[in-house]
Formats: sequence, structure tokens, C-alpha cells
Amino acid sequence: MQTPTFKSRQDYELAEVLMQPILIRLLDNIRKESEIQDCEVSYEDITVPFPGYNVCIKKGEIVEKRNLWELCFHICFENYNSEDNAPLVTDRSLFNSEGELDWHLLDEKAKNLVAKIFSELG
Repeated sequence: MQTPTFKSRQDYELAEVLMQPILIRLLDNIRKESEIQDCEVSYEDITVPFPGYNVCIKKGEIVEKRNLWELCFHICFENYNSEDNAPLVTDRSLFNSEGELDWHLLDEKAKNLVAKIFSELG
């Protein structure tokens, strides 16, 4: 994962508004899904490429580790790809016509991403 660059100043500013709510919804959905799927979830500190956490999901003998920032980026940005160096474009559909955060859509994107991760555990 590389240090992000943004397509515009507005993309950066919108991402600042989104990242905390995205992280909260992501963690809550991981917790809910782990309870439903009877999985163990833990978090480990990471320092490279910059400080953050990996979420470690264990189901039976299968362990899946994912970087929380990367997961947040998948929700926050359009067509996010960690291998691509293209400037990031914030997903403006996460805001309603008045410019306020669309909590329902944000939660749906988080739920869908978490469901995908857990489905890969088998």
C-alpha cells in the first residue's frame, strides 16, 4: 500500500470527512459478521508503509488478514486498486444532494465489503 495521492483538493477534503465514519461502520460490520459466522477477530499493529492495523479473521484453520486502511479506501474511493498509482477520486455518491453524508449508502458499502471478505473464508 502506497501513500495516497488525490485527484483534486476536493477529493482530499471529502475523504477527510468520510474516513472516520467509514472506519466506524467497517469495524461494526466486521464485529456483527464475526458473531454471525462464529469467527475470531483480532487486530494487529502495523507500521509499514504507515501506521495502522490489520484485521485478522479466523474461521477454523483459515486466517484472513486485511489492512484496515485498504478496506476503508475501497469504500471511500471510486475503483480503488492498491496496485494502481492513479490519483484517488472520492466516491461522491456517499453524499446526498445537500452535500451531507448518506449514512445508509455508506453502511451498505461497508456491509457488502465485509460480506465479501467473510465469504472468502469458506
